[in-house]
Amino acid sequence: MATAKKPAKKAPAKKPAAKKAPAKKPAAVRPAAKKAASRPAAKKPAAKKPAAKAAAKPAAKAAAKAPAAKRKPNAAFMAALKPSPQLAAVIGDKPLPRTEITKKLWEYIKKYNLQDAANRRMINGDDKLKAIFGKPQVSMFEMTKLVSKHITN
Repeated sequence: MATAKKPAKKAPAKKPAAKKAPAKKPAAVRPAAKKAASRPAAKKPAAKKPAAKAAAKPAAKAAAKAPAAKRKPNAAFMAALKPSPQLAAVIGDKPLPRTEITKKLWEYIKKYNLQDAANRRMINGDDKLKAIFGKPQVSMFEMTKLVSKHITN
């Protein structure tokens, strides 16, 4: 029965041999002299596969970096939008892209210290912002949604 268990252990040991890390651990645990002959055979295929993987990884990384460099900004974000009179009182009356409108709003909020001291996610509206938001306090995530009602193409 002991001989029946040993082949069962050898079969799982061969499956991890295809993987890099698990193949080395069973090879180091084997103390028998008979199994020493199988150790070099297990190491040779394991040594060849990581070399093939190592060659594939730089190629994959280079392929991943190339599309990231070619990425262009979305034209919808760059389209100039005209602010409503209420919003123009805060950011100016020139047509601006949506991203610039948000930046100008944040400049105004920081300039007049309108972020809530206890909960920094909340914006306390002054008279100009209350006209835009429709309520005295909004979250920073809700702010852009409310501002979108005040911009037109």
